[in-house]
Amino acid sequence: MANMVADESCSGHVYSMDIQETALQNTASLLDKSLDPHKREMVELFATCHSKMEEVVPRGVTVRLVAFNLGYLPGGDKTVITKSETTLLGMNAASRILASGGLISVLVYVGHPGGMEEYEMVEGFASGLAVNEWICCKLQTMNRPLAPILVLLCKR
Repeated sequence: MANMVADESCSGHVYSMDIQETALQNTASLLDKSLDPHKREMVELFATCHSKMEEVVPRGVTVRLVAFNLGYLPGGDKTVITKSETTLLGMNAASRILASGGLISVLVYVGHPGGMEEYEMVEGFASGLAVNEWICCKLQTMNRPLAPILVLLCKR
């Protein structure tokens, strides 16, 4: 994402949120190794829930992409998972701060306890968005019922 928002002005920014310190440490390490210092400065990591998005992203900032990666941290504690309640709060926040022409990407892992319930919430949220303001679709592997499902919400 950092490479996608980087342009000549270096005015783009990535705000990343996770409740697991291990995920943030892994991300910081990867960013430090793969980005030049100028681009690395464009990425901020926050130890907080995605439901707090509007507290993290400064008011007035143009938001073009919000990406949710729901479920649990691979190789981490599988009892620490995203929850429908906080994901709904996060998706509502994302829909409010997203600029016209922007995209909300939601990758939902359904193969763990609570995953299908969270997917149903995401699908219900997307289905309830106004047709004249949003284009919503999903990509689902039909012959792998427990494969992750990608939901895309494009704000007109």
